[in-house]
Amino acid sequence: LAVKDPTAVERANLLNMAKLSIKGLIESALSFGRTLDSDYPPLQQFFVVMEHCLKHGLKVRKSFLSYNKTIWGPLELVEKLYPEAEEIAASVRDLPGLKTPLGRARAWLRLALMQKKMADYLRCLIIQRDLLSEFYEYHALMMEEEGAVIVGLLVGLNVIDANLCVKGEDLDSQVGVIDFSVYLKSDDDIGGKERNVQIAAILDQKNYVEELNRQLNSTVSSLHARVDSLEKSNTKLIEELAIAKNNIIKLQEENHQLRSENTLILMKTQHHLEVTKVDVEAELQTYKHSRQGLDEMYSEARRQLREEAQLRQDMENELVVQVSMKHEIELAMKLLEKDIHEKQDTLIGLRQQLDEVKAINVEMYQKLQVSEDAMKEKNEIISRLEDKTNQINATMKQLEQRLQQAEKAQMEAEAEDEKLKQEYVNKSESLQNEFSQKEKQLLQLETDLKIEKEWRQTLEDDLQKEKETVSHLRTETREIVTLKKEFLKLQEKNKQLKSTCEDQEAALQELASKLSESKLKIEDIKEANKALQGQVWLKDKEATHCKLCEKEFSLSKRKHHCRNCGEIFCNACSDNELPLPSSPKPVRVCDSCHAILIQRCSSNVP
Repeated sequence: LAVKDPTAVERANLLNMAKLSIKGLIESALSFGRTLDSDYPPLQQFFVVMEHCLKHGLKVRKSFLSYNKTIWGPLELVEKLYPEAEEIAASVRDLPGLKTPLGRARAWLRLALMQKKMADYLRCLIIQRDLLSEFYEYHALMMEEEGAVIVGLLVGLNVIDANLCVKGEDLDSQVGVIDFSVYLKSDDDIGGKERNVQIAAILDQKNYVEELNRQLNSTVSSLHARVDSLEKSNTKLIEELAIAKNNIIKLQEENHQLRSENTLILMKTQHHLEVTKVDVEAELQTYKHSRQGLDEMYSEARRQLREEAQLRQDMENELVVQVSMKHEIELAMKLLEKDIHEKQDTLIGLRQQLDEVKAINVEMYQKLQVSEDAMKEKNEIISRLEDKTNQINATMKQLEQRLQQAEKAQMEAEAEDEKLKQEYVNKSESLQNEFSQKEKQLLQLETDLKIEKEWRQTLEDDLQKEKETVSHLRTETREIVTLKKEFLKLQEKNKQLKSTCEDQEAALQELASKLSESKLKIEDIKEANKALQGQVWLKDKEATHCKLCEKEFSLSKRKHHCRNCGEIFCNACSDNELPLPSSPKPVRVCDSCHAILIQRCSSNVP
């Protein structure tokens, strides 16, 4: 014979005892009443059996005085695994009459039963077997499959409502002994099968109603969460709209400022251009006045040259007359020769100065050709001046030719000029004075040319400044164009945001209407459940006729039972159908409470 494992036998026995105790507790509670006190014997036996189940396979822990073997350690772990168990643990620790860990564990079991969450708490413990291995042996009931079966059986205790007073009881000194006489069968138990069937039907109804309530609570919580999320998103969208509106207002203000600045810049530029035009006109007038002065100087020089020509003619006549006085004028002629050499040197210097003036005029002409169209008038004025300088050069050449002729005549008349030495000396002094006046006139002309150069430089500087202002205005106009483009883009974005906001507001309104409808439906279902809590299903034997048409049930007219109100209808009267997403076929619904109908076999049909 195969030897059985004693620990497996212990687990099986404890499992059977747990089944019997839970079954007896449920049956006795349904017959006695749903709410139970702490003095109820089957309830006391249930707590004793649960203590034995939790103590099976516990590891012994050493302490200072003795060995410790309690179930409070694993039950204390539930607080960490299941956050809702923190209230039970805190209330157990705060109880004044409890001194031992076993008493705390018993109080914890009673509070868990009153909360109807004992199965959930123990299920969290069974899942975490790594943590349970610190308290239990590997062969313990809580570590094997029997523990999961007991947890499944504990779900049925949610039918019972327990009202236990833990504060005044002496839980530390209770003796946990199982009374097997309670679980022995009798003849009365055999006859109460029909009663058990009714109790099972009632329990099924209550479980169905509790599941419906849980589902409805979960849907209501999910709907509340959705509403909160939608409200948050709506507030965020409103804030974003306010921010966008503020940005648009700021951009509009910046646009107005830029337009005002642009108008001010245009006014300034126009004023500056007018001022520059006035300055240019004044400079042109001054230049015209200077030209008139130069023309007068040139006319005076021509008049003086004509007078000198006449004087020279007179001198030639006198030289022809005074040929006989050559011997007397030899000494004077030597002095005159020296003076003539000096005058020739001065003439050479004047020629060099004229060449320099020509070169300067050529350079100025090249520079004026490079300048813009605005300086064409000035180029014409300069060309006129060059023409006048050319005329002056022509007159100077004529004067040089005349001087050469005079020199030739003087060389021919050297023999005749000796007589007229004394008179010619006086005349030579007058000529020196005239030459000094001509040199002064040349110096004045040079100063006038320098002044003209300075005026041209100032005009070129003004032109460069005007070019810079024009370039600056062009850059500002480009920036204004870019700002206009950005403003148009922002307007388009604002329109898009407005459209999205309107769509979202419409969606929120639709959701709010749907939520209000769902809340009204939930309230109607709750009222129907409250009104139908005390009603009980009719028996098959009693339900022989339909409640609406009052016809007898048969093979053609089958029974349909309402889960909530307990009324029974036939096939013809229960025509209201409701489509469900979970089922391919539509479900029939009660006419009074709109609950799902269950098809039942009539008494005439097997």
